[in-house]
Amino acid sequence: MRTVPGIVLAVLAVTVTACSGGNRTADTSSATAAPPNSTTAATTSAQPDCTAGFLAQYTTRQKLAQLLTVGVNGLADAESLVRSEQIGGIFLGSWTDQSLLADKQIDRVKAAARTPLMVTIDEEGGRVSRLSNLIGAAPSARVSAQTVSAEDYYRESVARGRAMKDLGITVDFAPDVDVSSQPDDSVIGDRSYSDDPEVVTRYGDAYIRAMHDAGLGAVMKHFPGHGSGSGDSHTGAVRTPPLDQLQQVDLVPYRALIGSGAGVMVGHLDVPGLTDPGVPASISPQVMSLLRQGSGYGAAPFDGPIFTDDLSGMAAITSRMGIADAVAAALEAGVDNALWINSDAVTQVLDRLEQEVREGRLPLKQVDDSVLRMARYKGIPMHC
Repeated sequence: MRTVPGIVLAVLAVTVTACSGGNRTADTSSATAAPPNSTTAATTSAQPDCTAGFLAQYTTRQKLAQLLTVGVNGLADAESLVRSEQIGGIFLGSWTDQSLLADKQIDRVKAAARTPLMVTIDEEGGRVSRLSNLIGAAPSARVSAQTVSAEDYYRESVARGRAMKDLGITVDFAPDVDVSSQPDDSVIGDRSYSDDPEVVTRYGDAYIRAMHDAGLGAVMKHFPGHGSGSGDSHTGAVRTPPLDQLQQVDLVPYRALIGSGAGVMVGHLDVPGLTDPGVPASISPQVMSLLRQGSGYGAAPFDGPIFTDDLSGMAAITSRMGIADAVAAALEAGVDNALWINSDAVTQVLDRLEQEVREGRLPLKQVDDSVLRMARYKGIPMHC
């Protein structure tokens, strides 16, 4: 697995309760991508396991809150939500007041968090861009792949990544590594680098390297592949080609990039030969198992963070269930971080998740493993 700099979330200290040495802050020298199965590695005298101490600082509700990323409107709701529920991340969408970034209000939100906060956005360039008026416009993925070399694209993306970091962003939900020949203006379309898996892999790799070198987290999407889907998951259910066909095309970039240190976002996709009827990939245990084990599509095991696509604004999921049911189903399936785009239901969701833990449907060990994956992805050290 390639090691990459952790997401530096300085200023905010993390108390590691059961470890000696007191409070420590994240730093790039010690925060690297975790090796597979590191959460269950045996304790040795040379490398004592501090994960138990790290987890001991949280109540069950606080652990569950670390597994949520929630869309916010601006300073008031972001600061209130982080302070009251200590969620793990916020999402900045097209509706978010940009003074949160432009006027450095985001620093107040980060200061309300006991654990370093993820500040996320989906800045792809082209028509999926939230920051063009703050950091300038960028071409779509498809145009970039057609007009500049992968290394030139890397250099351009590093500059944009640094500009995003300067604004206070820590994670970009990009690159889109869907393999697609759809028309430019379709749901994936020009968000895809190419209909050639090798081209998608090369440019996706360049973008991931750029974000890491700029100090941001990257997230590949939409696993296991939206590029040949039957429609738009914003408006309804989407059926992909069968799994055996995805193996030859859509899953190729993931197979190559799974050790890059990027997270993975799972789409709301019905996949014949993989998902059960009526259960989209984002809440499917079979999909999480495929991704974690890797052997089902010829890849290495993945022990990084798995994110959902938006659970509250896309009909492929909302036509089937409400937000509390969707978040519970996603975490129970094996997702590490549930994403949705409004802040209204956070308390309701956390109440529901606590109930799922109490009743044994969401094992606390599974919650702990996800908390640790998210902490490592953020670059939080767990030194004794």
